[in-house]
Amino acid sequence: MYAMQYQITLPADYDMGIIRHRVRTRGAALDAFAGLGLKAYLIRERASGSPVNQYAPFYLWHSVDGMNRFLWGGCGFHGIVEDFGRPPVEHWTGVGYERGPAFASAPRAATRHTRPVPSGVDPTSFVARELDALRAHASAPGVHSSALAIDPRHWELIRFTLWEHSVERQDGEMHYEVLHLSAPQAAELPTGRHWWQQPRAI
Repeated sequence: MYAMQYQITLPADYDMGIIRHRVRTRGAALDAFAGLGLKAYLIRERASGSPVNQYAPFYLWHSVDGMNRFLWGGCGFHGIVEDFGRPPVEHWTGVGYERGPAFASAPRAATRHTRPVPSGVDPTSFVARELDALRAHASAPGVHSSALAIDPRHWELIRFTLWEHSVERQDGEMHYEVLHLSAPQAAELPTGRHWWQQPRAI
């Protein structure tokens, strides 16, 4: 699994109805995109208390082939570049994914919690603890699904969660409204940790 997001910050007086119309008329284009686990079409609005107006789609890719076709194969990202310019694309290696009790419902909100992996800690133990926390977090009422991913260049960990409804703000979290969810292979994203454990030699 690969996590990916680009965040397009728009002018303070930007009519976010333009983005809503864009998603309403074009969002279904990825509803059957091969290799895509899910794409959440996300926005933040100043009118709803956000510090910025922002269009910020978030992706969980089932395969790197699908991600590459989207980015470089003329299958979607070129439209973003043509309309908004080329935004930085954040990406992380997926380490865990869990389905929540509201997986069958359409999510209306999303949160992204970001934290550094502290220097001097054992990354193996750190990730193991975070995976335990992910399982507990994903079992909360209203959770559609939740993913854990790491950027090992900057040692940044993110936990991305889709919710059936809006939730109370927590420190270190970005909150988004979900306008549409394309989820062609969400049910195929493996749950639990995302690597095979090599048995130790005896």
